[in-house]
Amino acid sequence: MSDTAFRYRWATWGDLNAFFGLMLDNMANLVLLWVLLAGNGFPSEVFFLLMVPGTALGVLMGDLVYSWMAFRLAKRTQNPTVTAMPLGLDTPSTIGVALAVLVPSYQAGLADGLSPHDAAMITWKVGMATMVFMGVVKVFASFAGNWVQRMVPQAGLLGSLAGVGITLLGFLPFMHIYDMPIVGLMALGLMLYTIVAKLPLPGKIPGAFAAVAVATVLYYLMGAADMLPGQFHVPTFNPQFAFPWPTLGWFDGAGEALKYLPFAIPFGLLTIIGGINVTESARCAGDDFKTRDILLTEAGATMLAGMCGGVVQSTPYIGHPAYKAMGGRAAYTIACGLFVGLGGMFGYVSFIVEAIPKAAVAPILLFVGLEITGQSYEVCPKRHYPAIFMALLPVIGELVRIALANILFDPGIIGHWPTGNDAQTFFNVSLLLGHGFIITSMLWAGALAMLIDRKVMVAGAYFAVMAGLTCFGFIHSVAPQGDIYLPWLLEDPSVVYRIALSYVIVGGMVTVLGIITGIRPEGRES
Repeated sequence: MSDTAFRYRWATWGDLNAFFGLMLDNMANLVLLWVLLAGNGFPSEVFFLLMVPGTALGVLMGDLVYSWMAFRLAKRTQNPTVTAMPLGLDTPSTIGVALAVLVPSYQAGLADGLSPHDAAMITWKVGMATMVFMGVVKVFASFAGNWVQRMVPQAGLLGSLAGVGITLLGFLPFMHIYDMPIVGLMALGLMLYTIVAKLPLPGKIPGAFAAVAVATVLYYLMGAADMLPGQFHVPTFNPQFAFPWPTLGWFDGAGEALKYLPFAIPFGLLTIIGGINVTESARCAGDDFKTRDILLTEAGATMLAGMCGGVVQSTPYIGHPAYKAMGGRAAYTIACGLFVGLGGMFGYVSFIVEAIPKAAVAPILLFVGLEITGQSYEVCPKRHYPAIFMALLPVIGELVRIALANILFDPGIIGHWPTGNDAQTFFNVSLLLGHGFIITSMLWAGALAMLIDRKVMVAGAYFAVMAGLTCFGFIHSVAPQGDIYLPWLLEDPSVVYRIALSYVIVGGMVTVLGIITGIRPEGRES
């Protein structure tokens, strides 16, 4: 087929499904950020007029560049069904940066006697500087993306996503569904009927749109009739315009931001690892984007957001295969970028997210989890299935950590349980498993896949890497917030050294056993 005859179908009805999924995910992160800050008395005018517009601009830039990449890939491969890589606000760092950087900075300002507005302005500048620094780190880390993709088997790259799909995108949204079962199960039923089973609705109405629309209407009808569990809330529309001009104000917060970098940098590195994983996921779904281009775009979007007032980094989203299964092409990322970007400037984003109940959105996240989990088992060799299972365990540890921290324990008594208390021990172990869980999942699955392929020396090297990362808190951090550290500066580094030494022993054991039994260093081909 010649270039002149080729036509990329960049917009289909499926883009409407994909748009709703991506847009709602971004909106939810902005609202989540506001809830975390507002709970500490943060002034709304600083958040909505200074922080949100720049943050949304990063999404606009990233999604438009990813859309252009889809056009370029479609032309190069003569494939009319290329699906653009989805990009949006990173959920873990939305929570992490808010709690580990923005809230502490704001509280420190208040403690110094500043007014809420002045403390918020300093916090805004610290948040901007943190984003710029994270963007710089991500730029350098981006150039190692292809190397990691070559070194880590698919079971490691996709297995960690399967764990996220089952737990954070599967189980947690499932809980929101049953928190409001009539609304949530109606949305879930429509999603399963249309998107999963691929059965048509009358008039070929897009399934995701129908699920959210029907569930939202049902929510307000039941609320008006006083039939909902809990408190019924109707949001008010109060838009405010603010354009995110580039500013050098982040320089004023650079010095203060340096002390928060040990908290923030790991979140930036996790999006690089996640970007590698989702690029591999897209490649397996038929869209072979260049890993470095994907990573550099997210790094650039993060830096742009920081320079224009943003305080949350952008990242390529897990779930490209799900958006492809919905029928999305490039129109959904163009539409989402424009919607979020303009929404940040015109101030309608918070109203929209507040107006849509969680139970109506949760089935979309659940479907994304279903797709990426299924892909892991479809693409990876059957002999690597045990490696995928190993990748699930650290993510389950993160799920347990979230549950225990938010449900079973009062924050005021964490760390004050009697020595030997079983509940405290269980919680501490969940912290070790949950901190850095994406990297832990990837490395455990990679090590086991290499053992299955009889590449014992490479497997031993994986365990050595895990030992090194453990020492500095990149995985299994003993700090309550999952910080990185120098182990010799810890008050009690014994746990760190025990875990690291255990990895060294296991790595040495498999290497020595392989040599004694005559296993060839190169193993067998996958």
